[in-house]
Amino acid sequence: MALVSSNSMILGVYISRHNPINSTYNSSTFDESEELQMAQDAEICLLKSGELMIKLPFTVEEILNFGEANRELFIKSNTFSIIPITVEEPGLAISWMFSSEPKSISFSVVYQESEEAPLDQCKVLIPMTRCNSHKETIRGNVKVRNSGIYMLIFDNTFSRFISKKVFYHLTLQRPVIYDGSDFP
Repeated sequence: MALVSSNSMILGVYISRHNPINSTYNSSTFDESEELQMAQDAEICLLKSGELMIKLPFTVEEILNFGEANRELFIKSNTFSIIPITVEEPGLAISWMFSSEPKSISFSVVYQESEEAPLDQCKVLIPMTRCNSHKETIRGNVKVRNSGIYMLIFDNTFSRFISKKVFYHLTLQRPVIYDGSDFP
């Protein structure tokens, strides 16, 4: 899973400040695991107690029929909006691209097993990241490993006065399965 801007800079991937980017993350020390839990808590706290502007749910079928045009999402200052995508078949990849006006927006992806699952059991897939999406288009994707709800969160709670418009586009890719039928 990755969140990538148009200049191919990776955003939103948790990297411990104690480990270089290419090393294996080891959460055996108290400080590192505490940092990861605090990062997860910020998104969960937002979902539990933040002011939700709009919840715009999509199914796989709706995204497959999304078309080529961008859609617009208005987010008032001090609020956040979510796009929950319900997926029933593992193996798909959810891709997005977005830009914002007039300034930056924060973005995160959170996984919830089902609508009935408590928010405390949600898993943060991409931690909240402030994106300069007013300057460049942000692109990213996440591979669906389990059925459930994948929530794209657009957070404007850091802005006290400025509302934002987010222009977004969603796509789904199915895995390519090679059956060997073209091999003699």
